[in-house]
Amino acid sequence: MKTLYEKLGGKEAVDTAVDMFYEKVLNDERVKHFFVNTDMKQQKNHQKAFMTYAFGGTEKFTGRNMRDAHKDLVEKMGLTDLHFDAIAQNLVETLHELNVSQENIDEVVTIVGAVEHRNDVLNR
Repeated sequence: MKTLYEKLGGKEAVDTAVDMFYEKVLNDERVKHFFVNTDMKQQKNHQKAFMTYAFGGTEKFTGRNMRDAHKDLVEKMGLTDLHFDAIAQNLVETLHELNVSQENIDEVVTIVGAVEHRNDVLNR
């Protein structure tokens, strides 16, 4: 059985999706301020590694955990559910633009939008 990573198209597809996704995020008034002082090359590489792991492309993830990675954004910049939802919306729009099937989009949303991920990102 294929992993979601394979169904999405593997490394090339994840790389393209992440690049397009951050283009949207950096132009989104709701969330772009969170990335003002971010090294976007490093951020994209981190996101690509996370998505590769989350979608079954590798068995381990060596990046920081979600709580630690977002703690300052919550405490110092007020990251909330509204921002989480905006990010998710940008991801779904990106996947639609890439002609990803609705079935695979639903699977992506189930993974990245899971309550435990949301709670980790929002430090709850």
